[in-house]
Amino acid sequence: MGSEARKRSRERLKEQRAKEKRAAQRRKTLLVVGAAAAVVLLIVGVGYAVLTADRRDSGFEGALPPQILQEDGSVVLAQEGAEAPVVEVYADYQCPACRQFELLNGDTLKQSAAEGEAIVHFRPVSIFAQQPAPISSNSLRGGAAARAAADAGVFVEYNDLLFEHQPAEGEEGFAVADLQEWFREAGGTEEEAEAFDARVEEEAEVVEQFTQDYLPALTESAMAEIGEDTLGTMVLTDLISWGADHGHDPSFLEGTYTGEIIDATGTIYTRYSGDNAFRGTPAVYINGELLSNDTAMTVRGLTQAIAEADAGEVQTEPLGDGGAADPAQ
Repeated sequence: MGSEARKRSRERLKEQRAKEKRAAQRRKTLLVVGAAAAVVLLIVGVGYAVLTADRRDSGFEGALPPQILQEDGSVVLAQEGAEAPVVEVYADYQCPACRQFELLNGDTLKQSAAEGEAIVHFRPVSIFAQQPAPISSNSLRGGAAARAAADAGVFVEYNDLLFEHQPAEGEEGFAVADLQEWFREAGGTEEEAEAFDARVEEEAEVVEQFTQDYLPALTESAMAEIGEDTLGTMVLTDLISWGADHGHDPSFLEGTYTGEIIDATGTIYTRYSGDNAFRGTPAVYINGELLSNDTAMTVRGLTQAIAEADAGEVQTEPLGDGGAADPAQ
């Protein structure tokens, strides 16, 4: 073999060894990635198993205790004469974390109320009412529809359906026709459905006026007169009060469920303070004490917190006539 041939042979051998080295490195990388993926799957699997184990065995399928509509539009779920901790749940139907709470602990709340272990106080709010549509409009339409369902005594069932069908954030949802259909799924009678359908249609018009016309004009005026910094510190109800004195008439909200849920949202910011101050949804209080997310967002945590609490007292009064608020204007 001549020198040129030997040179070419050495180069081919060198190239072959380089290829083998690269192939070996790829195999090593694939093994590492595969092992990492296996670990991730194991962690996810364990996490899912823990989450599944953290649920009650098969969900709550028993009869619900009475649902009592309160003067402020909230709903109390409890056995008659129950002496138990009061669990207040503040939630927004457009809030993804609220949906997660409902999926995790909705059955826990129902079962605890049915067994007399808790007095569950549902307090729907709209923390997204000042956001651009459709986030604001979804939130308000959902809240108003839930309030209308409470008139027929099917709030809890309807609450479940709203969270089940929660629209993706930023997408239009809670269409009037869907809200009306879900009422029938929740157990509302055809006679009740007629009143519910009319109410939801009226509220949808109020929501559109609020989100498309009233709030943008009010916000623009406030930005010009009091500035962005001050505006950013104002609760919506305070902004509406300011607007009433500066040419923005909020009277179209009077007697509506849309206005009621806006008022309920404003009230929570003054109801609690200090460590118990309202910071966002979901917010779960037991006898006025705010639970941490670690406690509220697990079945074990919430169940234990209820078991360790003393009997509490509901801070609202039942709606005297058991009926609805004034018809929408």
